[in-house]
Amino acid sequence: MATTADPTPVAMTTEEKKTIRAVILASSVGTLIEWYDFYIFGALASIISTKFFPDVNPTAAYLSVLATFAAGFVVRPFGALVFGRLGDLVGRKYTFLLTLVIMGGSTFAIGLVPGYASIGAAAPILVLLLRLLQGLALGGEYGGAATYVAEHSPAHRRGYYTSWIQTTATLGLFLALGVILATRNAMGLEQFSDWGWRIPFLISALLIGISIYIRLRMNESPLFRKIKSEGKTSTNPLKESFANRVNMKMVLLALFGATMGQGVVWYTGQFYALSFIEKTCNIEFVEARNIILIALAVTTPLFIFFGWLSDKIGRKAIMMLGMFLAIVTYRPIYQAMYRLADLSAKQEITAQTSNTVSNARVEGGNQITTVVSKVFSDGARYKETTKVIQPTNVSAPVPKPVVLKELNLSKTGFWMMILLIGIQVVYVTMVYGPIAAFLVEIFPTRIRYSSMSLPYHIGNGIFGGLTPYIATRLTTHLGDPYAGLWWPIVIAGLCLFIGMIYISNKVDQNVAD
Repeated sequence: MATTADPTPVAMTTEEKKTIRAVILASSVGTLIEWYDFYIFGALASIISTKFFPDVNPTAAYLSVLATFAAGFVVRPFGALVFGRLGDLVGRKYTFLLTLVIMGGSTFAIGLVPGYASIGAAAPILVLLLRLLQGLALGGEYGGAATYVAEHSPAHRRGYYTSWIQTTATLGLFLALGVILATRNAMGLEQFSDWGWRIPFLISALLIGISIYIRLRMNESPLFRKIKSEGKTSTNPLKESFANRVNMKMVLLALFGATMGQGVVWYTGQFYALSFIEKTCNIEFVEARNIILIALAVTTPLFIFFGWLSDKIGRKAIMMLGMFLAIVTYRPIYQAMYRLADLSAKQEITAQTSNTVSNARVEGGNQITTVVSKVFSDGARYKETTKVIQPTNVSAPVPKPVVLKELNLSKTGFWMMILLIGIQVVYVTMVYGPIAAFLVEIFPTRIRYSSMSLPYHIGNGIFGGLTPYIATRLTTHLGDPYAGLWWPIVIAGLCLFIGMIYISNKVDQNVAD
């Protein structure tokens, strides 16, 4: 990796600043929408598990939907290979136009798939196939967008400008949660749970249309145009990227020294955090998403700050510090989150406890619904709804009771939970803000799209994307609410060790070749 210092920075002209702003806007809008499409599935996991999978065992159904969610991450490296090669052969612009169309079409189609009750096992199979298409598309999107912005940026401001692309992953999740909450509040719980959850998927068609219009007006990257006009584009980007010993060494370093740890920190601080407060702490659906939304809104500007800072002090120090802080504080943070929701530590106001029982005729029998409501001295409220179906046919097996636990934290507990999530997102901004600049700087222009996309999507797609599933699986299997943290702690620890030894903290200049 080159370590030559950057030449004296040259001030950008007004026209150059206008151009880079347009490039960032066009790239960011499309990438944000692709992240929205990709994450809407995970943000609705608790509802989707009841629609596309058998409801005999709610825990198994939830794990199945997390596995389907993870499948989209597993195929992202294959998308990186396919679209990375295409991007290095024909250009950045048209490649991530194609990924945008594939992503939007797949997301829209998920919103149209009939439920398990209508078409049986075909429902989860169709959803899985569409989820795989989403993963392939995202595998080609990020590398193109990051490369496109970097190749328009002056060397001394590359971290700052590419950090705007880095905000799009979190903003995509923010947008997904916002659309979900707005739709649910407008329709009410019953209609949203019945069919309204499909609307966030269908809205994707409109968002994609807007983004395609914007991207069609973009020009090709100037660096790619230059090497294409000079006949220096790669004829076989994959071979040059992964068969070349020197470049392959940089691919492995990018993966095991940076993106692997960054991936688990990203998905722990946002997705596993949401899963933990909703499934382990039993925080009510809307409140859980409001907590994440507020934490993201407050901390997202730090992506820009750490990208800017990396131009001043280097990428390595910031990324490694973020991983280190995550490793040493995850356990106490999650213990504090669990204590905020621990009912055994709260004083119940027994005079306000209520217990209601109702009966309703349903297909196949009589449904008995029991609702227990509790109020605690700190202002927290808890509701446990149990539904049991007594079959009309006495010889038929009695289905397992369906239990829904919902906790609304006290005002103090609510803001404390936001603080604890926010701290984790700060770590996310530290490891993620500078990483686009870091990746584009270590690979040459002719094979950059292919070379940077693969380690990024293995690190994020495999190690990071599997975090919610593996962590939830460990917690369920071992019965320890903190067992899931071993996955991000071990992976980030290994990455920190490798990164500290082998990554240089000096800014590279390959992007200018």
